[in-house]
This record gives sequence, structure tokens and C-alpha cells, in this order.
Amino acid sequence: MKSRILPALGLAPFAAYVLLFLAVPTLLAIGSGFFDDEGFTLDNLGALLAPATLEAFGASVWVSALTAAIGAVVGAVLCWALAALPETGPLRRVVDSASSVLAQFGGVMLAFAFIATIGIQGIVTVLLRERGGVDIYSGGVWLYELPGLILPYLYFQVPLMVITFLPAVSALRPGWAEAVATLGGSSGAYWLRVGLPVLAPAFLGSLLLLFANAFSSYATAAALISQGSQIVPLQIRAALIGETGGSSASTAGALALGMIVVMTAVMLVYGRLMARAARWQR
Repeated sequence: MKSRILPALGLAPFAAYVLLFLAVPTLLAIGSGFFDDEGFTLDNLGALLAPATLEAFGASVWVSALTAAIGAVVGAVLCWALAALPETGPLRRVVDSASSVLAQFGGVMLAFAFIATIGIQGIVTVLLRERGGVDIYSGGVWLYELPGLILPYLYFQVPLMVITFLPAVSALRPGWAEAVATLGGSSGAYWLRVGLPVLAPAFLGSLLLLFANAFSSYATAAALISQGSQIVPLQIRAALIGETGGSSASTAGALALGMIVVMTAVMLVYGRLMARAARWQR
């Protein structure tokens, strides 16, 4: 009995954290979408079909899918290069450590770093304009609009891909390539029939994780985009703080419910793919 109770007690702080900071806010967000001042209602869900909401969801999906695809491809190439290095080598350890740090570097600090570097008066912007005669904002102030989220998001998407996909690439056994070569197969045949099928679940799972990571990001976008609600998290903020003079917790709850539905679907597929990928990493 003690052997079961002690591990449970050790998990109690983590369980309390999940309950207070994840489960309860999620339930409150979902519940607020079905209630208003008069009680239970389904009218709040109509906000999900409003043109502005559909446009915000479309923009969120576009930015998330684009940065996830680019981050996944670039990160996969880096993983392929890192897998050829010794696991205990200095370069491999430095890249692993840097990826772990940069994958968590976001929010206001990341936005400030890009503003100070390539903002309107950023260091790189000024140098290019004064020394090279190149104005990167000749077509508009893109950093503070929806396209400006792509570069900051890639800053943490690529390291996250390295963290999640590198174990799958490292799990490829040299004996598999040798077996294909022994049977007369080429390097292309190995990747087509062995390497890619083995790595596909892990790659797709990592791609979905990157999509979910970008789809739920808020602080970086809030710090860069000060005008308008171009993605769903910013639209939720606008509904809560009332940029036009009023606030609507029920509308924010309905929008949060839409995000939760999308995130749940993505994470369910991600779990299935990673469970399949784990079979080749044992």
C-alpha cells in the first residue's frame, strides 16, 4: 500500500498545478461561452460564425501552418546533420542546449529583440538603409502586421522541431541501411522504403506540435501587433478588454471554445502519431 501512496503524494503538487492552472481555466473558458447574464444560452456560439471571427481563425491557421511547415523542414535538415555528430560531442551538446533555450524564448522579450534588430529604427534596418541603401520597409511596415509574425515564430519553431524530431532521427539504426545495401538496394531505396516510412509519424507529429505551438501563441503577437485583432488570441483579448468601449466575456469564451476544439483535435492526432513513432525508438 505504501508503495502506491508515496508516488501518488509525489505527484500531488503537479496534479494541483494542472488542476488550478490548466483544468479550471479551461472549464471556465468553455463555461463562459454557454452562459450570459440571463443564464444558459447557445447564442454566444454565433460569434464563431461572425465574419471577423472566421477571418481571425483563417489568419491563425495560415500563420501557424506556414511557420510549422517551414520550421519542420528546416528543423528536420538540422536534425539530419546533428544525427551524424557524436552524441557526447561539444557541437551536438551546444546545439541541443541552445535549442532547449530558444524553443522557450518568446513573448515580449522576443518581440523586443526583433523590434530592436529589424524594427523601423532597428540596428539592422538602419545599417541597411544608411550604408546599403536598402529600405526593408519600402513596401509597408510589415513587422507590425500579420506577416511580421512569421520570423519571430520561426525563431522558436525551428528549435522546437530539433528537440522533438532529433530523437527519431537518432533512432535510425545503421544496420537497416547496411541490410538494404546487402540486398542490393541503393541509398535512395533505403530512404524510400525504410527511412521515410519510419520517420514519417514522428515528422508529422512534430509538425502538428509546431502548429499547435504557433496557434496558441499570444504574447509575441500582442507585443508586435498593437492595432486590430488579426488572430484569434488577439481577438479574445479585444473581447475581454473592450477596445471599442465594452467587453464581452461570453464572446471571449466562445472564441476560446473554438480554439480548444482545434487544439484538442490537433493534439489527439499528435498523440496517435507519436505513439506510433515511439515503436521505432525503443
